[in-house]
Amino acid sequence: MRAYGGMIAFELAADLAGTRCFLEATEVITLAESLGGVESLIEHPAISDTTIPPEQRAQLGISDSLVRLSVGIEDVADLRSDLENALGRLPD
Repeated sequence: MRAYGGMIAFELAADLAGTRCFLEATEVITLAESLGGVESLIEHPAISDTTIPPEQRAQLGISDSLVRLSVGIEDVADLRSDLENALGRLPD
């Protein structure tokens, strides 16, 4: 059996406050400053890359709603459920 890790980035249809709400709602996936390891980690570049001015982040494509996810070895159903729950907490 082969297993692969993965790194994905996506933008939420949310503002900074909504993105923070999403990140705080994850339970299986851990909010982290850097990504790597066997556990699933999620990162918010707009918050963690504070040394980069907002104008430069925008030029680099780092929006307030950009999220990076390092997928670990947890059960896929647990990860999917965690993300679905967090997405359900986004404000309308």
